[in-house]
Amino acid sequence: MSKRVLVHVGTPKTGTSHLQDVLHRNRERLATHGILYPAERFDEHFLAALDLMKLTWGGLELQAVGAWDRLAADVRAWPGTSVVSHEILATASRTQVDRALTSLGADDGAEIHLILSVRDLVRQIPAEWQENVKHRSVITYERFLEVITDPERDSRIGTWFWGVQEIPDIINRWGAAIPPDRIHLVTVPAPGAPRDELWRRFSLAFGLDGLDLDLTPERANPSLGVPETALVRRINRKIIKVVDPGDYRPLVRELLAHQTLSSRGRSSRLALPPHLHTWAQEVSQRWVDDIEKQGYDVIGDVADLIGPPPPTSYADPDHPDEGEVASAALDSIKALLVETTRLRRVEEDLHRELSDTRSQLERAYLRPTYRMREKLVRRLETGRVGRIGLGAYRRLRGRSSRSA
Repeated sequence: MSKRVLVHVGTPKTGTSHLQDVLHRNRERLATHGILYPAERFDEHFLAALDLMKLTWGGLELQAVGAWDRLAADVRAWPGTSVVSHEILATASRTQVDRALTSLGADDGAEIHLILSVRDLVRQIPAEWQENVKHRSVITYERFLEVITDPERDSRIGTWFWGVQEIPDIINRWGAAIPPDRIHLVTVPAPGAPRDELWRRFSLAFGLDGLDLDLTPERANPSLGVPETALVRRINRKIIKVVDPGDYRPLVRELLAHQTLSSRGRSSRLALPPHLHTWAQEVSQRWVDDIEKQGYDVIGDVADLIGPPPPTSYADPDHPDEGEVASAALDSIKALLVETTRLRRVEEDLHRELSDTRSQLERAYLRPTYRMREKLVRRLETGRVGRIGLGAYRRLRGRSSRSA
């Protein structure tokens, strides 16, 4: 069995959440086919990426300490094919890439393959703004577009966006020591393609074709419409100073955005403004030319990177239909009330359990034998010999508390 490592480094919003969910849930089945996906918890590769690049992420970086070395050790110990996958790896520096590939066994004979899933800028730009909003940002769409199209690219948002989206640059950083035939680009199908087409392309890239895997979606990163995204941005403006990141994620990002607002399918879809289409497609065409020149392995159609034409009608998320926003807000209030009701039931159950426990303790305290033991302990603690005896007794019993 040849030793191969498939390093999937993004890009974001290209079906990566579904891919990683399938790999995680099927890891035992994959292992029987000689494929390792080293992840006891679903976000293990995310934590490893944070650790590798020393990124801060709402406190999660504290959980990430040592995560990359543990993952790399598992990969080195596996004799067959290993898969490493997370989209934020796309922004790793040359130094971080060198460390990553070395730790994964590149210098010890492992056959390293780089996999990059890619989508056209026409769809990626609005998707990235929405991801910013779902991560507590209050930036307007207009301002985000100004930052993205600024040739200097020196802002925090601009640096991050192009770091995880500019395909030639990502390949230059990650693929400098990898032969072109081991660099694989999975293109996200154009709108209108069969629903399973992207997974078919992933299967070919990762060698999963023909394997009996559970593809039931459990974790995803669904998109929001225009009024829903506008609502979340307004919510952010009100709460980011009073709601901690650890509470924001389950309540706003998961409960409201992913579980509630993403299901409102009749809303206007977020899109790139028509006046930026020509610019985006020109940038994409330069990428296509470079990909074809370098001879990378493309799974799909490289023309998918050019992107769809401008929409026939454009909805500005900075000036949304207020009726649609109000409707989304009512759905959000309903979801929060249902969740609050559930949590109140949990709280009531915990109060009952606590009350029962207190009653049992009080009954135990009222027993004559307990009062006698308590009186004896207090008497012994007043003298030196008694304290020594109690200490010996507690050590024998293996107790560290003050009680006997």
